Amino acid sequence: MQNMAAPVRLHGHSAAKSLLSGFLQFSKDFHNSLRVCGQTRSLYTTMKLYDREQYWNDRCMPEETKFDKILIANRGEIACRVIKTCQRLGIKTVAVHSSADSLAVHTRMADEAICIGPAPTSESYLRMDKILEAVKESGAQAVHPGYGFLSENTQFAAELKVLGVSFVGPNSEAIHAMGDKIESKRIAEKAGVNMIPGFDGAITDADHCVKLANDIGYPVMIKASAGGGGKGMRVARSDEDARLAFRLCTQEAKSSFGDDRMLIEKYIENPRHIEIQVLCDKKGNSLWLNERECSIQRRMQKVIEEAPSVFLDPATRRAMGEQACQLAKAVGYDSAGTVEFLVDKDKNFYFLEMNTRLQVEHPITEMITGVDIVHQMLRVAKGHSLLHKQADIPIEGWAMECRVYAEDPFKNFGMPSIGRLSRYMEPLHLPNTRCDSGITEGSDISIYYDPMICKLVTYGRDRTSCMETMIKALDSYIIKGVTHNIPLLRDILTESRFVSGDVSTNYLPEVFPEGFKGKQLTVKDKQELSAMACAIFLKDTNRSRAFLNQSRIMPVEDARKKWTLNVLINKARFHAEVNTIDGGYKVVVADDVFEVKGDLTFSTPLITATVNGEERLLQVHQKLGGGQYDLRFHGTLFTVSVMNDLAYQLSQYMPEKKEVDTSTMVLAPMPGVLKSVNVSAGDAVAEHQEVCVLEAMKMQNSLVSAKVGKVKKVNYKTGDTVNEGDVIVELE
Repeated sequence: MQNMAAPVRLHGHSAAKSLLSGFLQFSKDFHNSLRVCGQTRSLYTTMKLYDREQYWNDRCMPEETKFDKILIANRGEIACRVIKTCQRLGIKTVAVHSSADSLAVHTRMADEAICIGPAPTSESYLRMDKILEAVKESGAQAVHPGYGFLSENTQFAAELKVLGVSFVGPNSEAIHAMGDKIESKRIAEKAGVNMIPGFDGAITDADHCVKLANDIGYPVMIKASAGGGGKGMRVARSDEDARLAFRLCTQEAKSSFGDDRMLIEKYIENPRHIEIQVLCDKKGNSLWLNERECSIQRRMQKVIEEAPSVFLDPATRRAMGEQACQLAKAVGYDSAGTVEFLVDKDKNFYFLEMNTRLQVEHPITEMITGVDIVHQMLRVAKGHSLLHKQADIPIEGWAMECRVYAEDPFKNFGMPSIGRLSRYMEPLHLPNTRCDSGITEGSDISIYYDPMICKLVTYGRDRTSCMETMIKALDSYIIKGVTHNIPLLRDILTESRFVSGDVSTNYLPEVFPEGFKGKQLTVKDKQELSAMACAIFLKDTNRSRAFLNQSRIMPVEDARKKWTLNVLINKARFHAEVNTIDGGYKVVVADDVFEVKGDLTFSTPLITATVNGEERLLQVHQKLGGGQYDLRFHGTLFTVSVMNDLAYQLSQYMPEKKEVDTSTMVLAPMPGVLKSVNVSAGDAVAEHQEVCVLEAMKMQNSLVSAKVGKVKKVNYKTGDTVNEGDVIVELE
């Protein structure tokens, strides 16, 4: 087999290093050879467009200098995203990885890979010394930090400068000024940027936090000075909330950023979260690349973003863009960055923070402007001037990004899920669809890292076509092995408020006040699903009967070619009369007639059928046997049972499973590590009293008692790892 990759570099014992290096090299060569032969898909960002190139507005001088080799100080999808641009430009790449990521996609994509420590981020991706050592060892001329980890670490940027290595991001002084939210507010105010009322300084302790909250007036936002990505941020509406938020946010900030300073400001109710992408060079030139609407959030973390915003008019857009550039110039900014604003119903906007890095949601800006932001960051880091003028930055079409996470949306709009991707197929067959991912089939989603699976991006000439493509992409996305949030994403995209553009940061609790319960099917939807389930059942039964010694299975090709079936969906029964027709079945459900045609076999989990001439996408998530299936319809998983009259009559005698009373237990809502256990056997606890704090994916979760009682048993101690559903504390 031809060797198509550079040697993999690893630290550690020489024998183990040699063995693992050889295995990694074989894996990489084998993967690449398959890719060349066209037998497997590309493992990095992929995009199909109808009528233009992805980066159609990508400016550079033909003979300008480039870096020969860069190191990406990150992992997952963003590392893959940076590598993709480098490959396009002919720049060699070096990946760093933890031991848990030794076979990760970004590790295999890069020309070289260097192991920097064990799985926990504090021992690998946050170890500045290990990454600096990797820079020296690899001979990289520049480092791209991606987002998160060390991307906004002033010391890291300064240390690279000492080594003579370029930091693909802003200078350390700008990072310090804008990365510190307290200092950034002072600078923004001097630069003439609109501000939110708050305290100009750091909170000293919980009592100080309560006093400031009362001075400002509830509700208030308590957040980490060095924070970002929704971590270390909570809203407080009372003194009790303020004390709890200060403690949990401080712990999160220390764990995620190594900086536990907190600030406090007025919480603006029901605003829109709109951000402006800026791009600056080292010659004093700056541009704003229009806005991104990021209002659909849960727990201060973005879920769906779009560009442009349906809310902004040209005058407001220009004012926000100009203020963003004023702020960037005030701190001598010289890279890509994002200025975030809160916008009220009257289009008054207020500075929130500036992120001195590449944003997670940058692809939607790239789609409507045609600018490869990573490429421009590399050019600026090399010392080149921006070639774009403000007039060169258009808004062409519409783009949306759905963050596909391994999490359970039925639990507080998303609690992390872990596991191995046993089946994984991205909807890359759809034009105008882009997938930025760092995983593939067989990848593990672990407790150590962010549970993002993919940034699913769609493009359209207008908002409606963009949404239609996104809905089809979500319906076509096959993910098995972990719970994911596609049901929530799919439901939002068809919800009337979102479709009309009437959104705010409080959208989810307003639209789903009782929490997300999944797609609520209408009677017509259930009848249609019943019709498709009958067709699938008959195809499945006929196929199974063809196997040897399966003659006991109900015959489906009798002389009449007519069947009477019963369908159960969430205990609701639908009676169906089925007849064969050319290419499918005619199903009569409650006097409504459905003609179901298409490939209804299980050749792939995705079934494309036509119902009365209209295309429908359905996924067979699991075949449970006995005519029972888990079917994904409109994004949500439904257990559907199909049976004849006798089987239905007998099923009525089956006893129902009793629900377990969990009020005397404190259960782990997700896998994680116990940061503290605050009770012991024999302790009396009050209702809603905190009994422990669970950390999962770097987020702190306070677990409380559901009732007054006495602790019978504590099953775990501080530092233990628990799985979802584990009983941490039992009450008498």
